[in-house]
Amino acid sequence: MIALDAAVVTAYAPAADGPRRGRARRAAEDVVRILGPVTLDLTEHRIAVVGPNGSGKSTLARLLNGLTLPSSGTVRVDGLDTARDGAAVRRRVGFLFTDPDAQVVMPTPVEDVALSLRRAGVPAAGRDAAARAWLDRVGLADRADLPVRALSGGQRQLLALTAVLATEPDVLVCDEPTTLLDLRWRAVVDALLADLPQQVVQVTHDLDAAAHADRVLVVDDGQVVHDGPPAAALAAYRARMLPPTPAAPAGPA
Repeated sequence: MIALDAAVVTAYAPAADGPRRGRARRAAEDVVRILGPVTLDLTEHRIAVVGPNGSGKSTLARLLNGLTLPSSGTVRVDGLDTARDGAAVRRRVGFLFTDPDAQVVMPTPVEDVALSLRRAGVPAAGRDAAARAWLDRVGLADRADLPVRALSGGQRQLLALTAVLATEPDVLVCDEPTTLLDLRWRAVVDALLADLPQQVVQVTHDLDAAAHADRVLVVDDGQVVHDGPPAAALAAYRARMLPPTPAAPAGPA
């Protein structure tokens, strides 16, 4: 289980009276709250996180596997504190970025998945065959030895997802994984995520995908402003984001 207890993320920004130098610099900076305080127990199989750009959704996602650490409060995964037990947390919680090019680092798909398997402790002798088996599961077996740059955007995202899944995490956190994809590849990735046995926490702007979650968190201005079943949460999100429709003028008497 992932548990956030009064988790807050802050950053420093120049003070209103302007930047300074030397020892006075930190004193001249203001603390800006990016997110929180957030207190949540995340237990459902499928959790969607929605909200406007800049609302703190990605910060919340990064808290869940220790990519971002809380400035105060705690985040725990199965009792492990992300601030103290980061490596152990990241073995349990995989993370998929929006842009696969930020995640795929090897020249070919088979080498990229094999790298994940190496990090997971798979012996060298069986690594290539295991990597090819993973690629076959997602329909990329015939692309295993191609240069990554020859893959489409959707195929690269599928490769990035496969490399994460090859480490067999207990939880998968996805930060807008389909934002850069066309309709076809969005459907492919959504279907794959829907069938995973792992708990999935997905930050998304795709409200149709969010509607299939077990629970939806609405984030705005650094706060979780609604938390509940998809229908109610998405209705609250739409009401918050969309201006009310003006009433039609009355006709002549």
